[in-house]
Amino acid sequence: MSYRRTPIVTGEIYHTFNRSIARQPIFLNVRSYSRALGLINFYSYVQPRLRFSHYNRLPLKEKANFLEDLKINGRKQIKLLAFCLMPNHVHFLMKELEKNGISRFMSNFQNSYAKYLNLKTDRTGSLFQSMFKAVRIESDEQLIHVCRYIHLNPLTSYVIKDTDDLERYQWSSYPEYFKRTSDLIDIDLISEFFPSKKAFKRFTLDQVDYQRELDKVKHLSFE
Repeated sequence: MSYRRTPIVTGEIYHTFNRSIARQPIFLNVRSYSRALGLINFYSYVQPRLRFSHYNRLPLKEKANFLEDLKINGRKQIKLLAFCLMPNHVHFLMKELEKNGISRFMSNFQNSYAKYLNLKTDRTGSLFQSMFKAVRIESDEQLIHVCRYIHLNPLTSYVIKDTDDLERYQWSSYPEYFKRTSDLIDIDLISEFFPSKKAFKRFTLDQVDYQRELDKVKHLSFE
């Protein structure tokens, strides 16, 4: 039976991540990535009054009204600081706001997305590895390094070709730090460490190759 060596404590920040079973692709097209973003937003709240499947069938105007009501009257169980969706794995940097909030969020996200993909691809069974990994952030330095690690994933994994593509990678929070398009993430905490967006970008992009041997995050492994 699996058990978690690192307890998840309310009020603390964690880097959580998980990979698909057998490293199979889990995001196959724009629609599947978009579905994942919708699930992230929906399940960041404590017990929305509708199941996601019911919400997703609402007309566009009703969906927008539901989300606006959730934003005003709902209660967040996590504060998402950064994320990245990769072809066969996911990364989140988040603070737990409610007891068991991170575990509920990860469980709901993974289970809901697995059901979606299974239906779309006529597959059965689990999609993600049995237990997501969680690493507690213990210092401000570690926080900004892990944020950089997450945002550079598409580049250092060769999903995209160069740094110019990084700001256009839609399935990461990185573009949100330059141009806000949604309320999906909270950029304030990370942004406080940098005097400007230019400084944040310089920190993220300088020494891209350094990420592969960065001591601060060398323990972050799926193995």
